[in-house]
Amino acid sequence: RATAGLVADLAAGDAARAARLEAALGFDGATLRFARQSAVIAGTLDDVLALIAPVLPGRPRAELAARVSDMAHSAEMAEAVPLRPLMGRFSAAGLHLGVATNDGEAPARAHLARAGVLEVFGFVAGYDSGFGAKPDPGMCVAFARAAGLAPGTVAMIGDSTHDLLAGRAAGMRTVAVLTGVATADDLAGLADVVLPDIGHLPGLLGA
Repeated sequence: RATAGLVADLAAGDAARAARLEAALGFDGATLRFARQSAVIAGTLDDVLALIAPVLPGRPRAELAARVSDMAHSAEMAEAVPLRPLMGRFSAAGLHLGVATNDGEAPARAHLARAGVLEVFGFVAGYDSGFGAKPDPGMCVAFARAAGLAPGTVAMIGDSTHDLLAGRAAGMRTVAVLTGVATADDLAGLADVVLPDIGHLPGLLGA
């Protein structure tokens, strides 16, 4: 819904422009779904700007960046499972928790705060935090260092190939979850295990 709102805002009533923006983003406004190959799914702000700028010639990059950033901040996240009890359980078990996202750090912190779980994450990094962007391993390596952990004792959990490639490059275990647009076939070759969602992590850890 947030992306549909962004398209409508940028198209300013021009149906043809809206269609071009949707095509560039790999987004179907009728179904509110992204194509599996959409660069938006795991991309950074710069990736999104590179997609939409050609459709909006003459629009200042700073203006477009601000509009996309505002959309990211305000987007309502859908919890795959109730987050507060699950993250509380992990925290109580003494696990070190972190977030590595190709969104900006500020939107990520805002989303975690709205979900009531920001305080359990000792590390939150976005593409703009100084560690690079996935699939490069910089954020994963930075988390391991911040937590004082060997990468091999860390699991990178993600729903995109970018997530899993970053984890593998950092020397971490990789766990795929199917709550994004990627399928099990897309992710299985990069994952040590594939789970329906993060609610299955306690069972995996117990095993």
